[in-house]
Amino acid sequence: MTTVRAPTRRFEQRKSAIIVSAVDVLNRKGVRGMTLADVATRLGLVPTGVIYYFKNKEELASACFLDGVDRYNAVAAAAATGGDVRERLRLFLDAYFDLRRRIRLGETPPLVAFNDVRALNCAPVNAAYVDMFRRLRALLEGRESRGLSKTALSARAQILISEVLWAPVWLPRHDPEDFGRVSQRVLSITADGLAAPGAPWNPVALPKLIQGAEAPSNEHFLRAATQLINEEGYRGASVEKISARLNVTKGAFYHHNDTKDELVVACFERTFEVMRRAIRQAEEVATSGLQVLTTVASALVEHQMTGDVPLLRASALSSAPEALQPQMIAQFDRLSDRFASLISDGIADGSVRPLDVNIGAQMLTAMINAAAELHHWAPGVTPQTVAALYVRPFFEGLLSRQA
Repeated sequence: MTTVRAPTRRFEQRKSAIIVSAVDVLNRKGVRGMTLADVATRLGLVPTGVIYYFKNKEELASACFLDGVDRYNAVAAAAATGGDVRERLRLFLDAYFDLRRRIRLGETPPLVAFNDVRALNCAPVNAAYVDMFRRLRALLEGRESRGLSKTALSARAQILISEVLWAPVWLPRHDPEDFGRVSQRVLSITADGLAAPGAPWNPVALPKLIQGAEAPSNEHFLRAATQLINEEGYRGASVEKISARLNVTKGAFYHHNDTKDELVVACFERTFEVMRRAIRQAEEVATSGLQVLTTVASALVEHQMTGDVPLLRASALSSAPEALQPQMIAQFDRLSDRFASLISDGIADGSVRPLDVNIGAQMLTAMINAAAELHHWAPGVTPQTVAALYVRPFFEGLLSRQA
């Protein structure tokens, strides 16, 4: 009978070091862009030194995601001890932002981003990620949520998870010693929303944000590229896959587009223009700062849910070529600043609660961005119900019984 030896301590230490190195590469390049050579180089190894521990990059990426799931589950487990939903939210956010503080200070390894986890298409990872979502959703179950359908609760859970997954984008603007203060402000918005107590929920319906006559000649390429980038990240949306989705040749692709990067920039530019258009249209018809915000958010999320001409997920930037990122990030920052200005208008006219306008703007961006994933987590939500089940709880708070 052969005795199977347990892994040595040195083996486990080296394996953990490889995962830490791979998380950094994954967060910068995504699943498709990561190579074993990238990971090995960071550790002063040759690729075969990594293959000894992980037979291929898919197995290594799976280990990174499963490690991230375990760490989120640990945060959720600590929060589950709270006596009610507000307390559980406070414990969850405090633990999460403390984890981020320790990561920033180098006291604990970095946390993997889940931006293109679906691009891996690994059944065990997908199952673990779904379980993580359910654990976070369970934090919202209680007296405050009694009477909510499973679909409504799942939509609220998607808001919660989208806020923590988006936080690394804007946390660099804050010092680590201020992360506790940040957690308090995120909790205030998460639990109680942006709307002032008693403010009416009355978003205005906007015209279709993209008219047929405005569609460019390469419209079908823009649509296919946006859908694939949302699903598989920048590198997953190859010229071959875009062409295959449209049932055309690569030659036809290059007849309409000079390069893939040029098409990606066009996808981002159209997303920015749709968002700016929604703001302009809302300002023409709304009578308060809150009504502008709810009108913009409802229109953009409904637009995203229809799936005809989707918005590009902001998280797609993480795996885009570094040369493209500064220009695109600057435009996202300008949109976030625009949202902060609208929140300030609402505070001034009394329709929005006094709150941190910069954090509120980032959380609003995250909620809109995450609508692209909503059909995975709350399949019962439709374009007709998404404003009531998803957008309204954001503005009135996850503890709101009315929303």
